[in-house]
Amino acid sequence: MVLPKIEQYGPIEAWIIDDTGIPKKGQHSVGVSHQYCGQLGKQANCQVAVTLSLANHDASLPVAYRLYLPKAWAEDDARRCKAKVPEDITFKTKPEIALDLVRWAHETGLPGKMALMDAAYGNDSRLRAGITELGMTYVAGIQAQTLVWKPGVRPGRSPKKGRRDAPNTISVKELALSLKPKAWRTIEWREGTNEMLSSRFAHVRVHVASSHVRSGKQAKEWLLIEWPEGEDEPTKYSLSTLPANITFRDLVDAAKLRWRIERDYQELKQEVGLGHYEGRGWRGFHHHATMCIAAYGFLISERETIPPSGPCSAVPLPQPALPESYRPRGSSLAA
Repeated sequence: MVLPKIEQYGPIEAWIIDDTGIPKKGQHSVGVSHQYCGQLGKQANCQVAVTLSLANHDASLPVAYRLYLPKAWAEDDARRCKAKVPEDITFKTKPEIALDLVRWAHETGLPGKMALMDAAYGNDSRLRAGITELGMTYVAGIQAQTLVWKPGVRPGRSPKKGRRDAPNTISVKELALSLKPKAWRTIEWREGTNEMLSSRFAHVRVHVASSHVRSGKQAKEWLLIEWPEGEDEPTKYSLSTLPANITFRDLVDAAKLRWRIERDYQELKQEVGLGHYEGRGWRGFHHHATMCIAAYGFLISERETIPPSGPCSAVPLPQPALPESYRPRGSSLAA
């Protein structure tokens, strides 16, 4: 019901992978643990759900929502029983859960061919490889120490996990700092609250030194680097398997589309009550999320019935004629 309304202004462009934290007190709510909570921006007692949203430049919709079950919970039979965690639910990392959600969406036939994710997910080479195996492209945030082969060097045997000194490789941060000034360009990507959002970017074709890609099979990817004016060093790095002939501006535009997930979380929590569930069980947690997302989907479908605002074309009302003796209240009567 919702997707046709979203797609009437353009096709689904991306699947956005992310997670959201819900602060919780106590130790009995299913999956609660002291872990990073995005809502608070720090380590805190919370539940974390991995999500998958479909998005275009006009709207976005969460289509999958799965609680992350920390290892301490997954291995505690007493707590699992009390919270009624299904027997087939085992410990999985957040990137592993994300790949399960992507595979489900792909098998279901949901529209979209590009995945977007921040460095918490994009730095996982298994997740990137799994998305590629499905025939999809991605723009994936990565950490500054991610290794790539030096420009002009033929890729060889990738370094083993944990190795930072493999010959002929370089970190993406080192590569970014070595780029000439002409490699950087200021690009705008969308209208913000008060002005167009813009930053300084560079992009380079690289071979990633990943242990999950066999030697001789690596394909070049885009390395997109953001270095805002006034910062001492680059702030964001992304890898992308989007086509080699994509324009610089379109590459930045694709990477920045991930902002829509933040609006999803904000509206789901503030307007629909996603974070207000007081139960403790696995089934209730997911039922509550399902109802919130359904309500959110209804609001999106209703909003999409309103045409986008355009330039004002209405004829202004004529100013009424006022008598010569008229004076606004409070004005001086002296001429």
